[in-house]
Amino acid sequence: MRYLPHTSEDRADMLARVGVSSIEELFHEIPEDKRLTRLLDLPKRRGEMEAQRLLADMAGRNLPASAVPFFVGAGAYKHHIPASVDHLIQRSEFLTSYTPYQPEISQGTLQASFEFQSQVAALTAMDVANASMYDGSTACVEAVLMAHRITGRRKALLSGALHPHYAASVRTLCAMSGAEAASLPVDVFATEDLAGAIDEETSCVVVQNPDAFGNLRDLSPIAAAAHARGALLVAVVAEAVSLGLVKAPGEMGADIVAGEGQSLGVGLNFGGPYVGLFATRSKYVRQTPGRLAGETVDVEGRRAFALTLSTREQHIRREKATSSICTNAGLCSLAFSIHLTLLGEAGLRRLARINHANAVDLAERFSGIFGVEVLNRTFFNEFTVRVPGPAAEIVEHLAQKGVLAGVPVSRLWPGEDLDDLLLVASSEVNTDEDRAAFANALREIA
Repeated sequence: MRYLPHTSEDRADMLARVGVSSIEELFHEIPEDKRLTRLLDLPKRRGEMEAQRLLADMAGRNLPASAVPFFVGAGAYKHHIPASVDHLIQRSEFLTSYTPYQPEISQGTLQASFEFQSQVAALTAMDVANASMYDGSTACVEAVLMAHRITGRRKALLSGALHPHYAASVRTLCAMSGAEAASLPVDVFATEDLAGAIDEETSCVVVQNPDAFGNLRDLSPIAAAAHARGALLVAVVAEAVSLGLVKAPGEMGADIVAGEGQSLGVGLNFGGPYVGLFATRSKYVRQTPGRLAGETVDVEGRRAFALTLSTREQHIRREKATSSICTNAGLCSLAFSIHLTLLGEAGLRRLARINHANAVDLAERFSGIFGVEVLNRTFFNEFTVRVPGPAAEIVEHLAQKGVLAGVPVSRLWPGEDLDDLLLVASSEVNTDEDRAAFANALREIA
């Protein structure tokens, strides 16, 4: 039993030590309907070559994102990543490094984090950014926790067009911490009255822009309404490239920005690892979660970098810490920073304009197709389409025609009456031929 070294007696001793009588009791906090009570439908054993053949056969049934026209978004976006990004992050000093426990020794790592923070602060028009979070959804959770600490209140008001995975992460956190997460009804058309839903118990209003249906929003009135009632505005940005064209959250009154940086430098990667963005106002910096790299000078007066505003509680006395996150997504944030540095401000703005133009072109190609209707008045590179029939079935038919068409909204919001809605994204990687293939295939099906 080379890979299963523990005997039955060993397991019984360990269970007794932690005070439970069985494995089932050890996992009693996991809801029963979430536990697997059967073996996975997999062969019990295979030789190495057999296993490789089996897995290769399974992988061959996938339709890879790089093989066909690809229009899937919904929080994870396919963008071109310059070859130099991967080349640089695979250098051994970057690829193998982790959180340094004497951080000032690693000046290169700290400078990379400092430059990343500077870029995120500039993108979001905020005063300060941290050295990254795990992903956009956990950054959103940390923003809500931070708002609770600042306001002394325990209720987060969530937009009905916040990405459902972000909303679910917030609800999970609130359920475990005794706080409240109040979600407005699903809002396809960006018509919800967020300002009217703010009350004296609200710590923060969480709004996504562009929202989960692709709508662009003016956050300024929501920020004003929140501030009038002593609440904060948490702005969520799931598509970082949009910040090259869309008005920055800080310019619209956001107090905290939580975002996903995957669009710059980080591939789709089957859903992760990604890189969370987190920025805020300088007056709230001491409540910021995670790590902050600061610029200073050494004993000889030379430019140097150090971790700053990081207390021992963050790593040891965890019950007194501002956050349970005491590290950062270093390699992914470095990829983000390299990609953005290669683009520069002019390059990012041009990239954003191309994304928007491609999405507009695709939306225009849909006009005149029977039963197909674009629902958005405004959008960046993603929009919602009503299709003639269940969107999930249409996506399958389009995949058979060699087009990965988007995400059925019913997958994101199951149980809602949204079966005929399809969320479509078009970035700079889509060619005229790709968009024509999508429109023609959809016309045939419709």
